[in-house]
Amino acid sequence: MIYAVCAVLAGMGALAWNAARVQATTNVRPEIDNHWAWNDVIEWIDFYHYPTENVILTSYKLTGYASSSIGNIYFDCAMTGDCAEKGNYKVTNDGEGNLSGWAWNDAVGWISFDCHNNGGSCGTLYQAYVVPDNIDAGIFTNPGTDYAWNDLIGWISFNCDNHSNCGNPDGINYKVATSWEATSTSGYVDSSTFDTNVTGGAQLNSVMWSGVTEPGTEVGFQFAGSDNPNEPSWEFKGPDGTVDTYYMAVQNSSVPLDLTLHNNQQYFRYRVTLFSDLTQRNTPRIDEISINWSP
Repeated sequence: MIYAVCAVLAGMGALAWNAARVQATTNVRPEIDNHWAWNDVIEWIDFYHYPTENVILTSYKLTGYASSSIGNIYFDCAMTGDCAEKGNYKVTNDGEGNLSGWAWNDAVGWISFDCHNNGGSCGTLYQAYVVPDNIDAGIFTNPGTDYAWNDLIGWISFNCDNHSNCGNPDGINYKVATSWEATSTSGYVDSSTFDTNVTGGAQLNSVMWSGVTEPGTEVGFQFAGSDNPNEPSWEFKGPDGTVDTYYMAVQNSSVPLDLTLHNNQQYFRYRVTLFSDLTQRNTPRIDEISINWSP
């Protein structure tokens, strides 16, 4: 005889129960050639200025301010408390390293990070860009287009590679580099204990869930079994028998479990882990989970 355990979850989402994360003061790299931008009028712009060092790039936005010869360049109105006066301006990150929006400087005004801001046309294509992954993750670079623009001082370059003059005798190596990297985040929930009512233990066969999957998100399951309903330390396992792997399940599709790992125990629990997309904005939503088992 085959049995199914059905658990109904009310709109479960990962970010609602993730542990709080502590953000560093800055994630701009401190090496001398890793925190400078350049403009032909105001010259050097420092993203790691002493003693504040407060520039932070996240998957959502660029915050803090850089220092320059004409004063600070603010990337977020919250830094100056003038969101009501100037509007809720900020420099945003789409989670894949494409920056947009506006920065502000009291001397020259608005600085655009994307020619498409406010639906504008791009006479000259430009957009500040940060490599989202691989060995160059966190580095501002995209030769030819990785610029910001201001109507009074012109182009702001974030990497000497924009001009193909890095390392040349007349050029100085510079770039803005951070430790940011596009990664998903995750959170999990453990079920209550289920009793199969089979004294000799039951065989867990498969798992299936229903709900909503956003692009780039995933759902993973692990299982733990015991003959003790009050087991003090449930050992959750994936398909390789360790806590390091998951049964990755697509919604409304039954996923078979390893029959050698999840058997001969009367009680079981499952752990469901939700993985966000790389922007860390979207997660799956689980409405129902079904576990199939047999004596």
